[in-house]
Amino acid sequence: MNFELTILGSSSAIPTSERYPTAQVLNVLERFFLIDCGEGTQIQLRRLKINFAKISHICISHLHGDHYYGLIGFISTRNLLGINNDLHIYAHSELKNLLQPQIDYLKADLQFKIIFHPLNFRKPELIFSDNRAEILSFPLKHSVPVCGFLFREKAQLPHMRKEKIAEYQIPLRQIQTIKEGAGFTTESGAVIPHSELTTPAAPPRSYAFCTDTAYFEPAAEIIRGVDLLYHEATFLDEMAGWAAQTYHSTARQAAEMARNAQAKKLLIGHFSTRYKELQPFLDEARQIFPDTELASDGARFRISR
Repeated sequence: MNFELTILGSSSAIPTSERYPTAQVLNVLERFFLIDCGEGTQIQLRRLKINFAKISHICISHLHGDHYYGLIGFISTRNLLGINNDLHIYAHSELKNLLQPQIDYLKADLQFKIIFHPLNFRKPELIFSDNRAEILSFPLKHSVPVCGFLFREKAQLPHMRKEKIAEYQIPLRQIQTIKEGAGFTTESGAVIPHSELTTPAAPPRSYAFCTDTAYFEPAAEIIRGVDLLYHEATFLDEMAGWAAQTYHSTARQAAEMARNAQAKKLLIGHFSTRYKELQPFLDEARQIFPDTELASDGARFRISR
């Protein structure tokens, strides 16, 4: 099943004619999560043919406008489309106060509940979990409180070997307990070990989202071994001093984070509008971490098993 990231916006605070502010959609086994919601998010959802009704969970990293100014438009359009499933928003507790006056104008006609979940900006915290996936928020380092997000598949039980079910005539009622680690005892009393009856499930996949942040070493341990890492790269290394002052990262620092976290692949984005060409970002990052790509608007990245 799918584990796919779609980039809706890759610009920093100011949109350009080619890049919208930060927004992404992650499909985890047909669970669709919207990550940040800058201006133009709903336009990009339309353009990229992503169904609004599939999005019922939104993660907002922090309260700089380029990461949430698209929210009220998304909420309004969702309502006009007649979508009635509840909308869960994971964000700073102040976001509710910022949005509520606008939501109040929609209240009489709003067809769904908006449920706000406050983030913890001091330590990692599990913010979502179901039978197949989970989301961990964790603090980063910026001029305002900010969280990154780690999306993970849950480990699945091993698969039964069909030929062994037939060979030992294993009753259907015992298959679940065997998957959970039991062996099987035949009518003759022979004990068949769990390892002979099953094959391992595919390893769970993961995605980490880190924006806006200065280089923050503690995050590396939290996301260690992640399959796909998105890390902001607002500036090139020539502006490392300004990056430090504004609590942003350079392309080189994003690559250093990927290397230190032992990520399998790196995406860089949140590019400053002062740069007209993005190839230098890619060149700088690949000197440190070769498996790097640009998170350009409209790009899709699939994590394979």
